Amino acid sequence: MNQILNIKGMSCAACASRVEKTLKNMTGMTSAAVNFASEKAVVSYNPKLLRISDITKSIKKIGYAAEVAKPVSSLDEDTRRKQKEIRIKWIRFLIAATFAFPLLYFAMAPMIGFVNLPFSAELHHMMTDSPITYAIAELIVTLPIIGAGYTFYTVGFQSLWRRSPNMDSLIAISTSAAMLYSLYNTWQIAAGHPDAVESLYYESAGVIIALILLGETLEMIAKGKTSEAIKSLMGLVPKTAVLFRDGKEEEIPVDEVAVGDMIIVKPGEKIPVDGTVINGQTAVNESMLTGESMPADKNAGDPVYAASINTTGLIRFRAEKIGSETALAQIIKLVEEAQGSKAPIAKAADIVSGYFVPIVCVIALITGIVWLFAGDGNMRLALTNFISVLVIACPCALGLATPAAVMVGTGKGAENGILIKSGEALETAYKIDTVVFDKTGTVTEGKPVVTDIIAWDGEREDLLKMAASAEKGSEHPLGQAIVNEAARQGLALSETEHFQSITGFGIEAVIEGRNILIGNQRLMKERGIQLNSLKEVSEHLSDEGKTPVIIAADGEVKGMIAVADIVKASSKKAIEKLHQMGIKTMMITGDNHKTADTIASQIGIDRVLSEVLPQDKEKEIKKLQEEGCKAAMVGDGINDAPALARADVGIAIGSGTDVAMESADIVLMHSDLSDVPAAVNLSHATMKNIKQNLFWAFCYNILGIPIAALGFLNPMIAAAAMCFSDISLLLNVLRLKKYKVREK
Repeated sequence: MNQILNIKGMSCAACASRVEKTLKNMTGMTSAAVNFASEKAVVSYNPKLLRISDITKSIKKIGYAAEVAKPVSSLDEDTRRKQKEIRIKWIRFLIAATFAFPLLYFAMAPMIGFVNLPFSAELHHMMTDSPITYAIAELIVTLPIIGAGYTFYTVGFQSLWRRSPNMDSLIAISTSAAMLYSLYNTWQIAAGHPDAVESLYYESAGVIIALILLGETLEMIAKGKTSEAIKSLMGLVPKTAVLFRDGKEEEIPVDEVAVGDMIIVKPGEKIPVDGTVINGQTAVNESMLTGESMPADKNAGDPVYAASINTTGLIRFRAEKIGSETALAQIIKLVEEAQGSKAPIAKAADIVSGYFVPIVCVIALITGIVWLFAGDGNMRLALTNFISVLVIACPCALGLATPAAVMVGTGKGAENGILIKSGEALETAYKIDTVVFDKTGTVTEGKPVVTDIIAWDGEREDLLKMAASAEKGSEHPLGQAIVNEAARQGLALSETEHFQSITGFGIEAVIEGRNILIGNQRLMKERGIQLNSLKEVSEHLSDEGKTPVIIAADGEVKGMIAVADIVKASSKKAIEKLHQMGIKTMMITGDNHKTADTIASQIGIDRVLSEVLPQDKEKEIKKLQEEGCKAAMVGDGINDAPALARADVGIAIGSGTDVAMESADIVLMHSDLSDVPAAVNLSHATMKNIKQNLFWAFCYNILGIPIAALGFLNPMIAAAAMCFSDISLLLNVLRLKKYKVREK
């Protein structure tokens, strides 16, 4: 069973690593991934061995809180909760900043004698003439700042006690050391040692807390923006529905709609849940689900989907899927799971983050001891460098580097109808060097259409009318294509007096007293009907990948209608883009060599595998992988599912079967093959962003810690630098939001 949990109380990547490790060690847990950026955990577990309550209790034991993620309909509640958290963070920062500015001025102004600052002389006199008053004044101004940052201590020391220190632990240790040392020196001043006033560190503790609170607040706002794709999808769902009950209309919250309810939707309104039309006719804009810009006609018996827009007529439909069961809710869940998943590249950062904080604590302690001895017992110098190491070493940037980019990348894909199911799929897609396409329904439309009408004797329209009248009783796809073409042209069909299907050959019918034969060359030969020069036309059409259907009446050939599964308009463009990217293309089909080669030549496919049995498609993908190819498979049918699962990246067409979409790693909701290179380009852009983030995050920590340990970094500057690193990383991630998926 899969479940998404909201995790509260995480302050850095070390926290996420700790929670994930705890989850993975639980009996019955199949897999677990904790995303620090989204503050979510995606878990898969055996409900017979494990309950959600057991999972949340285990997380609570290690100092964090967990709850099952709310359904789609609770968007407003979730938004209000996030806004409240941000508001509280801002208030705490403003309190800290209100006291930190005067505290810093109070501490630094007397020491800057060469600049004539207001009250600097008075403060200098207080410092020299009444040091105890000066020290107590600093302490009083510092206490509200400590209060504003109380969570650093409650969470930080708890994590330390549980032997899983995190960022809060680093802040708690460093500021506590500064406070305790300052309190000790305040006591020394009171005991008659006025020189101890030079060793007060209240301003360092206060300013560090204020800066970290500012960084956390800005980080929370930025992290909220990375999940805007989910919010925009959720925002498509209407909040109310009009229920038709006992002959009356009643507007109710969409959460209260039950399966079986009769819902009325008027023109211009959004459809609130999934269901089936009972009566009425309309056209529904389903572009948010299918990407199809033209509204779909809906009549009794047709399905309708939540968030689609009724454009013309009034309809009544029966609610069949509500809440988390709707198609839109399933898409949102898919995106949430993808945003909560991890890319393989994140594993290195996770391993580093898990050991990082304890190692930093040891480095900071060694730094303090070395400077204490190197500085001839100068406690102030040792403490300064000890605090600087702890503050500069926050692993937040490492923890945010990958998940934040994955969130934005998958969200950007969802906004453009490209549903990427996992961080792993997002990472693997950029390594693809070969794309294998299924033919029918993927490269082609999957529905035969009439391409040529050749009337040997009479008008083309009369020939089509005759053929369609005879074929309207047929269930064969070729016959249906002819009937559909007649309907498209608005032809009135004649009544059929007799109809017989001749398996493998065609059909025989009687229309208006005339005996009609429709079928292949074998049928005509068997009935002794001469084709003459029409035979050459038939063979020419076959060479073009079309299926010729011969029409005869009363023993004489009247003409021919060619039917073909035409190539999608987007196929050639997609192949060209993939070639520009240096990616090889292949087509795999069960069709004969001639038809397959014809289709491939039309769109520029590099290599064709024809006459492949459905069960052998997966084997062909395996062969490619054994040759060293990184292969993506693009398909839509049930028979494509094994190949989609076998491929390094399986890409399903959104108009395909549920089985294919379940087996795939990426789903193209627009059913547009141009989205295949778009998905690969999005993967490239996201991976480039992740690598930039990891590079700068590692550089920041690798360079920052030695600089601090060598005594070249003031603790307050270290705190500012730490905030800057997190915010700059998130700003780099948010650049992905401007990425144009379909312009590459």
